[in-house]
Amino acid sequence: MYYVYILKSLKDEKLYIGSTNDLKRRLSEHNNGLNRSTKARRPFELRYYEACASKYDARKREYALKKDGKALGQLKRRISESLQ
Repeated sequence: MYYVYILKSLKDEKLYIGSTNDLKRRLSEHNNGLNRSTKARRPFELRYYEACASKYDARKREYALKKDGKALGQLKRRISESLQ
């Protein structure tokens, strides 16, 4: 199983979108400063995730959420309470 996830930084309140095959490990890596792009923004809370059967589908969804403002906007409207 592969996951697309959204983290919220407790430091700057911004969101981070990623994908992984091990959600617990990946959240731990973000919070322990092992990811260069998020190291300065820790700690993080997991706010949302989607499960996909294939890595390709998870990466495709991650890309859509990062690059397509419409896709992320729709998700934000649908889960607005979870992202606050």
